[in-house]
Amino acid sequence: MKLEIKNVEKKFNSNYVLNNINLTMENGKIYGFVGRNGSGKTVLLKLICGFYKPTDGEILLDGYNYIKNNEYPKNTGALIENPSFLPYLSGYDNLKLLADINNQIKKEDIDNILKLVNLYDDRNKIVFKYSLGMKQKLGIAQAIMENQDLIILDEPFNGVEKESASKIRDYLKTIKENKIIIISTHVSEDLDNFVDVVYKIEDGRIVNE
Repeated sequence: MKLEIKNVEKKFNSNYVLNNINLTMENGKIYGFVGRNGSGKTVLLKLICGFYKPTDGEILLDGYNYIKNNEYPKNTGALIENPSFLPYLSGYDNLKLLADINNQIKKEDIDNILKLVNLYDDRNKIVFKYSLGMKQKLGIAQAIMENQDLIILDEPFNGVEKESASKIRDYLKTIKENKIIIISTHVSEDLDNFVDVVYKIEDGRIVNE
């Protein structure tokens, strides 16, 4: 699998948020994007997910311009900004509702992913009572529970305790074969001894090519 970002620019009104982004990402690697808040990280991830269209340039997945055809990248799991769930359902029931859409995983798989992110003991608690960190972990769980080929996690470790973050990092390293995994953060230490390639974003540009 190959994800190509070619001459991509994005502006809102007359303000450019991304400028001439050119990247190629291939399966088997974890890619990290680091930059301060407002640097353009989240906009880039939303473009890859197909939530926005580029002002200029193109994004190709295995040579296919899915955005041009008003599609989303296939078999993708994403956590972008603050995760949204049905607040008066439990963590487990929220994941079960999402899993039922594709009907690819079973109860045991949901239980295992909840154990991975250290939410199993709170699986029956309604999400309204979850802390920020617990919601983040539930968001990570939904993004990876179906063994997706493209995994995109935007600031995933905000509010997540070190033990859980370490477990999740270790798990992502074990599953990266045949996947493209993309992580963004404003804390460079989140990427230490974890990602294969780091890109630094400043003012909408990649500055370490």
